[in-house]
Amino acid sequence: METFTEYLVSIDDIIWGLPLMILILAGGALLTVRLRFMQVHKLPLALKWMTKKESGGEGDVSSFAALCTALSATIGTGNIVGVATAVCTGGPGALFWMLVAAFLGMATKFSEGFLAIKFRETAPDGHKLGGPFYYIEKGLGPKFKWLAKLFSIFGILAGLLGIGTITQVNGITSALKNFFDPNDAHMVSIGALGDYSIVIVISSIVIAACVALVIIGGIKRISQVSQIIVPAMAVIYIIFCVTLILCNLSAVPGAVLTVIEAAFNPRAITGGAVGSVFVCIQKGVARGIFSNEAGLGSAPIAAAAAQTKDPVRQGLVSMTGTFIDTIVLCTMTGLSIVLTGAWQVEGLEGVAVTTYAFSKGLPFPSQVSAFILMICLVFFAFTTILGWDYYSERCLEYLTNGRMRIVKVYRWIYILFVFIGPYMTVSAVWTVADITNGLMAIPNMVSLFILSGVIAHQTNSYYREKKHKQADHLAV
Repeated sequence: METFTEYLVSIDDIIWGLPLMILILAGGALLTVRLRFMQVHKLPLALKWMTKKESGGEGDVSSFAALCTALSATIGTGNIVGVATAVCTGGPGALFWMLVAAFLGMATKFSEGFLAIKFRETAPDGHKLGGPFYYIEKGLGPKFKWLAKLFSIFGILAGLLGIGTITQVNGITSALKNFFDPNDAHMVSIGALGDYSIVIVISSIVIAACVALVIIGGIKRISQVSQIIVPAMAVIYIIFCVTLILCNLSAVPGAVLTVIEAAFNPRAITGGAVGSVFVCIQKGVARGIFSNEAGLGSAPIAAAAAQTKDPVRQGLVSMTGTFIDTIVLCTMTGLSIVLTGAWQVEGLEGVAVTTYAFSKGLPFPSQVSAFILMICLVFFAFTTILGWDYYSERCLEYLTNGRMRIVKVYRWIYILFVFIGPYMTVSAVWTVADITNGLMAIPNMVSLFILSGVIAHQTNSYYREKKHKQADHLAV
């Protein structure tokens, strides 16, 4: 297994090399400039429109429901486990580069939401279908349909093998096991797979069953569940992170300085424990993309289902997803890990790092802190599984020209992968997730580069017209 994991790491290093880093960061920077730093001066309006229902729009669910579906897929183990992994492998400076990528990614996410509405189509049964596969095919032209199909294939692989199932359920079962059976006292044998804690076995069955109950209902049921779970759990997680930071307020300035210094000189902070600045940037950007999915092309699939007729409005609503996911939630997780020193504790990885930070930083017994984190992780990861089922189903629907029988068979395959997720090693799981993320990002970012002129022209024209209308109204 070690050799296979090393092989995956080699592939990951190639995919997430300098070219993809430049593609994602330069793409976000280009869109930021062409959209005139929209993520700064339009963020208040975006947050206002986030929960405001638009009248007269066509779609399957409200813009807020579409956002919650997108957030259900983005707010997951990446916010809790992914940040810990980035800081431990890339040093505290990885958090800085994660935030830089997220800031630029807000412009990317706006562009994805804009194009999702502009180029979406209506399926024969009436539901809306859109995303990178359509804005690649219709925006770039039929000659690029091969690129759209390539994206769809990578989207299905990401759902089945990476960000959608295995990483999430692995995070859930690890959190449950660490809380209920930390010493492996209750083990059962699963044939050739080996011995596993009874907690992992039971939880994998329960999670797979719950996922099946929800995804059978499609986008409407997924969005209904997401609208309840996502806002509630996000607020709870923020409250406890803020409590941790306030309880360790004196350590915050030092932690912030550590993050900034390590971003440009990681060896000075870690004593050579981690690699170069490039490794720091690589881990920060890769884990940031895993968390907020800006540039990945997944969120516009949910955005296409929104009840709206305004691409700019939906773009702004989509943009708030990256702000909430990374600028708010990931920052709080990363700061908690750095200021408590959890990233320096030997022998810890994944969720155990964040659990240590919560146990040390919160003024509660360690069992209470671990329970709080476990609940947050379980619900965040569960909704991510739901969101990614929708994404990968739409990719398959595009790839098979709307053959829903194949899509329905795929649902059961997806549920099967949810069930087997806990039985893969953590390192292999995260590496596979990074690989599939990178493969999705390449065709999506290429299309955003090419269509950046269309996005900027129509968006800036939209605001000029809106400004003129307001001026005319005041003149009257």
